[in-house]
Amino acid sequence: MNTPDELHDDERTGWVIAGAGWVARDHMAPALAASATSRVVAVVDRDLEAATALAARFPGAQAHDDLAAAFATPGARIVYVATPNHAHREVALAAADAGLAVLCEKPLAASLEDAAALVAGCERAGVVAATAFDQRFHPAHEVMAEFIARGDLGTVTAVRIVYACWLPPGWAPPGSTTGDNWRVDPVRAGGGAYIDLAPHGLDLVGTLLGEDVATATTHVQHRVHDYAVDDGSVLVGSTSSGVLVTISNSFNTVETLPRRRLEIVGTAGQLVANDTMGQDAGGRVEFIDAATGASRDLEFDTTTSPFTGELRALEAAVTGGEDWRFPMSRDLRLLNLLHDALGAQPRPVEARA
Repeated sequence: MNTPDELHDDERTGWVIAGAGWVARDHMAPALAASATSRVVAVVDRDLEAATALAARFPGAQAHDDLAAAFATPGARIVYVATPNHAHREVALAAADAGLAVLCEKPLAASLEDAAALVAGCERAGVVAATAFDQRFHPAHEVMAEFIARGDLGTVTAVRIVYACWLPPGWAPPGSTTGDNWRVDPVRAGGGAYIDLAPHGLDLVGTLLGEDVATATTHVQHRVHDYAVDDGSVLVGSTSSGVLVTISNSFNTVETLPRRRLEIVGTAGQLVANDTMGQDAGGRVEFIDAATGASRDLEFDTTTSPFTGELRALEAAVTGGEDWRFPMSRDLRLLNLLHDALGAQPRPVEARA
């Protein structure tokens, strides 16, 4: 049997990248290029020039501006859907109908209706379907999940997440000069900082604790940037067992400031992770012992990209018959919770004489 490094091209899992934007270009593509078990067979984008430029990074990869042609590429097994949110449904369903596995960027869609249709279509097609929550596979978060599962934090009482960035109206992704900031377009994105960033936190809480947030309320903010969607939010919720959760997100935090922090509090101690949330490997995880007050760093792999862990796990489910641990129906349930939380804001109490 060949080792992964010795696999021939036709033995590697074939990927189609749908959407040649920033995250696909700068994060998923490098992970695929470095993977000994993967190969990109096609790139498809409405902008054929962008598709061609990205495909050129992968020997033999085809460039297309037509979904059907791209998904019919010989050797294709998995489609990575990295289009703007409003196009997820069309692309993911076309992939599923072609019999290909789907890895769809979050949020699943710009609307709940499209998200539900996407999930139902993938289930109907019987393909492996996953949401691209790469934070599940950050090595630091995997170590933290194991730490919690062993009971080393005692009874977990609270999770606090800050995940923020600076996204002015004319923001352009690194390496781009278009200035087409679709993430603040209510039609293409479906929302602002809340819809873009809070899904990561909701998913990560469940991944770390083994139980999801069950109830939540959210306040959104229109404070700094002059665009139609929110530029900040805070979700407050709890799991069914009573763990309290706060998730603070923003597009209005200047990037020279601390902006990515994850805290998990228990009766035996506290885990504090700085700069682990995001697309890159690295960061720091500290454990503070409740009995002594002493702290120590937890060791983890600081070089492997979360995208690498994600593609490895999905390939194992698609080609190796392993179970995919995160059913898309669960991701849809959390997306519904995210939207429902916006309608659960408490009403102000009027003073009475």
